[in-house]
Amino acid sequence: MSRLKEQYSSEIVDAMTKKFGYKNVMQVPKLAKIVINMGVGEAKENAKVLDAAAKDLEIISGQKPVLTRAKNSVANFKIREGMAIGCKVTLRGERMYEFADRLINLALPRVRDFRGVNPNAFDGRGNYALGIKEQLIFPEIEYDKIDKVRGMDIIFVTTAETDEEARELLTQFGMPFKK
Repeated sequence: MSRLKEQYSSEIVDAMTKKFGYKNVMQVPKLAKIVINMGVGEAKENAKVLDAAAKDLEIISGQKPVLTRAKNSVANFKIREGMAIGCKVTLRGERMYEFADRLINLALPRVRDFRGVNPNAFDGRGNYALGIKEQLIFPEIEYDKIDKVRGMDIIFVTTAETDEEARELLTQFGMPFKK
């Protein structure tokens, strides 16, 4: 069992109940899932680029990614409907907590000139989006084996009703927000 999941079971529930005055344990927000999305624009010219991105995403998440396809054609971008243009992974349960632990404690501190993540990237419904510029911050990725530096979007989906509750939940997990 991951350290974050163990921590959630007691300490976080107590702290959140005290701060927001929940009357029932089931009202306390939880982390529902983490979605990691990698858009690969170059995939329209070269399909091998998408394979390399999917392989990187699989190494990072420990789960096989799903290819995302274009919903409609855009002539200016030379994209046809149904063309594979990215990949994504949805993490739940044990893998989700394990990934969140690695992201917060190992990967984010490795970002150059890191002063914390943006505290205003909540969507109004208690979900948090985080953009990463390079996959090299994850210790599983070997520098010599990557063909190109790629970014990714990481979305933390919570059961929180408001952004304030979600921010408190992620703070309790150890997310380093800017002051």
